[in-house]
Amino acid sequence: MKRQSLSMYVLSLLSLQGALYTNHRRDIFIDEHNSAQDEHIVKADGKNLSLQDVIHVARDNYRVELSADAIERIQGSRKVVDDLVEQKKVIYGLTTGFGLLENVSISQEEAAQLQTNLIRSHSVGVGKPLPESVVRAAILLRINTLAKGFSGIRLSTIQKLIELLNKNIYPYVPEKGSVGASGDLSPLSHIALVLIGEGEIFINGQRVKTAEALDIIDFTPISLTSKEGLALNNGTPVLTAIAALTLYDTKTLIKNAQITAAATFEALCACSSPFNPKLHEARPHQGQIDCAENIRMLLEESELIGSNKSKIQDSYSIRCYPQVLGASADACNYVEQVILTEINSTTDNPLIIDGDACSGGNFHGQPIALAMDFLGIAIAEIGNISERRIAKLVDPHTNDNLPAFLVKNSGLNSGFMIPQYTAAALVSENKILAHPASVDSIPTSANQEDHVSMGSISSRKAAEILENVNNIIAIELYNAVQALDFREGNPGPATQITKAIVRQVVPFVENDRVMYTDMHALKDLLVSGLLIQEIEKNRGIIKV
Repeated sequence: MKRQSLSMYVLSLLSLQGALYTNHRRDIFIDEHNSAQDEHIVKADGKNLSLQDVIHVARDNYRVELSADAIERIQGSRKVVDDLVEQKKVIYGLTTGFGLLENVSISQEEAAQLQTNLIRSHSVGVGKPLPESVVRAAILLRINTLAKGFSGIRLSTIQKLIELLNKNIYPYVPEKGSVGASGDLSPLSHIALVLIGEGEIFINGQRVKTAEALDIIDFTPISLTSKEGLALNNGTPVLTAIAALTLYDTKTLIKNAQITAAATFEALCACSSPFNPKLHEARPHQGQIDCAENIRMLLEESELIGSNKSKIQDSYSIRCYPQVLGASADACNYVEQVILTEINSTTDNPLIIDGDACSGGNFHGQPIALAMDFLGIAIAEIGNISERRIAKLVDPHTNDNLPAFLVKNSGLNSGFMIPQYTAAALVSENKILAHPASVDSIPTSANQEDHVSMGSISSRKAAEILENVNNIIAIELYNAVQALDFREGNPGPATQITKAIVRQVVPFVENDRVMYTDMHALKDLLVSGLLIQEIEKNRGIIKV
């Protein structure tokens, strides 16, 4: 992009600020939902749900339908359950109690009450309510599990779950209380409460009792029957929903981190040799190779890279960036495969297999627990290395002749001294959050459930780390663009686009002013994906 055309390009972005504060397009289908319903549908077949499907349902309010073959499988497994109950066989969760109470026999007449009691007794969550996007994703994942046809639940009950999504009914689900062993017993029970007309829901941001809002939401409760309580509250949909949304947003972070790093490299007149493709072919980790390629693309035509001829090599936060960011990208891609497997799996118990009920442990959250602990560590490292570059930018001993703290009259002005403190605080907080939850286990159900995954904690921690790192990258971007305004040479076209967009959101810091609003605005810019969109449209795809 030529510099003279850049100002015209920027004018096309003036609507940017109004678009930044939407939450991943969360609201765009609410008012026009009925007119859009035929165009935006996700089919749940138990086999082919994608990460993008989860995002569409969770954040864009796409409608959900069952595939024809899923309906056939559901009806077949339900017939097996009815036959087993009719035969009065002793089967865990159908004709017995739960957990340590598995030896308590339940009569056919009591089977329905058993399932309702299960949902009521397990609704014991505490803490803040899970966001609507997470609850919607969890409901979708439960539907997709049931669509595989191993759960023995009635088709009509699954259709009530679908109704929650298609009518935008938002159950109140507290975020804490799951140990990720029999899956997400407590949060899933809070969702299932709504199906039986109990619990609470949100209407226009207000929590109300479901029973008092049934006419408003046009919802008729159901009565559960044999196996259905277990099918609704056994499994990993909630911890996996948090994992899926966090993973999707981590991919955005990884791209934003590289765009921001490239701007910093230019601001610091970094050497180009660390991004030589032959260097990375000598150690061919895919993430490392991709990152180096991305950085080369982002630095194309730069007058600043390599401009300090006296510099032999840069510090590790620059020189080792492809190796560090690439490792996090590789971790992200590994986690994606785990999550895609999990969202298309059956995770309740017992399962209906070959005409009988098979009791096992598919509800255990260990696969996601380990993966999300890994992802949390990988995300934290993106923030770690970013904070080190922030520190370089503000330090006159390391910032290649930029003014101290990136402000003209330092001393009278603190400039960018304190945003680095915030980044440092977030980095240190992430070091605590990155401790793996999956290495812990506390026995439950009187030692019947003697190993638990803590997977819900792994997922929630990773999401919190991601939030912190988005703020760290925003601070780096804030610093980098300020630093570039002090350079005489031209950055490359990609960084020119970055700088132009940032300057539409926050102005140059001439003298000390309140800075948190700028930092928040830049974080919103990054999360919106607009910066990525404009770079990729004009310069090329950033690989992840």
